[in-house]
Amino acid sequence: MNGRNIYFNDGYPLVRMDGEYASGGETRAAFLRTLPALKRDGSNVLVVGEDVTAVHEVACRQLCGCGDGNHDDGNESVTGRSRYRVLVTDRADRPSHDPAPDGTVRWIEYAPDADGEPSVDDTQYAGCSDRLEALGLEIIETIDELDAAADGLSPAELRVCIDSPMPLLRRYGAERVFRLLHMTTAAIEHVNGMGHVHLPLARTHETVALLEPLFDAVVELRERAGSYEQRWRLREQRTRTEWLSL
Repeated sequence: MNGRNIYFNDGYPLVRMDGEYASGGETRAAFLRTLPALKRDGSNVLVVGEDVTAVHEVACRQLCGCGDGNHDDGNESVTGRSRYRVLVTDRADRPSHDPAPDGTVRWIEYAPDADGEPSVDDTQYAGCSDRLEALGLEIIETIDELDAAADGLSPAELRVCIDSPMPLLRRYGAERVFRLLHMTTAAIEHVNGMGHVHLPLARTHETVALLEPLFDAVVELRERAGSYEQRWRLREQRTRTEWLSL
């Protein structure tokens, strides 16, 4: 994946449907049709893989549309317009490739306080029952503000990254974080944006299984012999690619 397309070794992915592998026909066509639809109609992707922080950062850059010339990733409706990005993070240290906040980039930081609560603006969200609810409202309000600033966001013009909900899972539990992500992913799809959530866990972890229904695809990451690789699973088509170079 290079910010414009996903390339495969022989031009097509080897995908699996219902446990069986196939390299052509309807399965292949369905997979290739789905990728543009994820941009056109709005989508959310769960990015998983443990002990591969550097691979997550590369995948994040691509999913955010960073580094693609003139902000064009093949979607004509976005060409010539600024990409809008919302970056939700618990990290005080930002990767060097991340842009500084400006009119088209918004940072929402929720590094936990000493008591484990995610730190947000208590005054602005004083009516919320707790800071998790406040965080959800801040994300949604930020998306609404960018939609208004753009006079209506074009498909794939908004990219949202959540990296990572792990502190929230530890503090509030999976059920409440599920509700937060359900609210957030719905807001992203409402404006035909593209969101992704980093979960540094193994594909087989029970938390991944719990959250997966909220997402259109799950992208599994790994490093092999110094190479970064990805494997996509599209939920509606029940298809999965082979391991592909990132």
